[in-house]
Amino acid sequence: MSGQIPKCLEVLGDTLIVLNLRKNRFSGLMPWKFTKECSLKTLNLYANQLTGKIPMSLKHCKRLQVLDLGDNQINDTFPFWLGVLPDLRVLILQSNSLRGPIGEPLASNDFPMLQILDLSSNYFTGNLPLDYFAIWKSMRIKLNGSLMYMGSYYYREWMSITSKGQRMDDINILTIFNVLDLSNNLFEGEIPEVIGDLKLLEVLNLSTNNLIGEIPLSLSKLTLLESLDLSKNKLIGEIPMKLLSLTFLSVLNLSYNRLEGKIPIGNQFSTFANDSYEGNIGLCGFPLSKKCDDIEDHQSSGAQRESILSDPISPFSWKFALVGYGCGAPVGVAIGYILFWRTKRCTKWIEQSFKAKKRQKNEQNRRRRRKFK
Repeated sequence: MSGQIPKCLEVLGDTLIVLNLRKNRFSGLMPWKFTKECSLKTLNLYANQLTGKIPMSLKHCKRLQVLDLGDNQINDTFPFWLGVLPDLRVLILQSNSLRGPIGEPLASNDFPMLQILDLSSNYFTGNLPLDYFAIWKSMRIKLNGSLMYMGSYYYREWMSITSKGQRMDDINILTIFNVLDLSNNLFEGEIPEVIGDLKLLEVLNLSTNNLIGEIPLSLSKLTLLESLDLSKNKLIGEIPMKLLSLTFLSVLNLSYNRLEGKIPIGNQFSTFANDSYEGNIGLCGFPLSKKCDDIEDHQSSGAQRESILSDPISPFSWKFALVGYGCGAPVGVAIGYILFWRTKRCTKWIEQSFKAKKRQKNEQNRRRRRKFK
């Protein structure tokens, strides 16, 4: 279907539970002005050509559980006001023209049931939303909740997300899991430690941003994680050894950062190929061809050469000083002994000569005195 979405559907918002128009060619604005009587649990407009802003009247749809507006041409900022929806579990806004910072939550209970958030391929800026990370209870603690139930059967909702490094279409919502995808945006700053509190996460994708700093140790607490993608950022430092505790991890992508040091060995890390680490010239060890010993020897010899050339008090100078000392000490002792021996012998000879001359002079004086007598 194509053209604009019929306005008559606006009236049906008070009676419809599911409105699924995904993968059509609808264009133009979203015309709805939802009332407080809105009964929608699912609104899926994925993969159309919709423009404009997200209707603020959606906050009246208190029963809404799934909102998928991905792969459209929506030009807006982050819809923070959707945080008031008490049952919203899935929010997919990927591949639009959303911009600006995520900002801070309006209240400590915003998005209380959110399990899947996909904001990938937009133009969001600023730091990662650590204040939201701190309050998303449904990604930290397993909460009780029912699936969407319609009469005598469970409604099977479908969505498209990136999981384990691959774009997956038509994922069954009955197999809902915990996903946080903020990839391909303009986020900057460090990855906050608080992200490790989202212990129910199974997919975490922060790739293709401008993130800096080291990989936080707190990621080791995400023990249910199956897919971790931090590629194409500006991360530095070593890969934390504690990540070996992620025994469910089947996809890891740390490529094209500025990481260095030895790659952890063991558990799931023994299954990852070169492409998980490529573009990090400072990394070494399995599965890369660069061995850590080779790099250490190269760095050590390079540092030594640089020290010899630039540092006047270098290993070069003191090593040769020791050699000089080692060779010079015995020679000096020998020469000193000879000089001492010779000096002592010479002094004795001088003393003996002086005494002899003195005796001779005294003898001459005695002889003179005898003459005058």
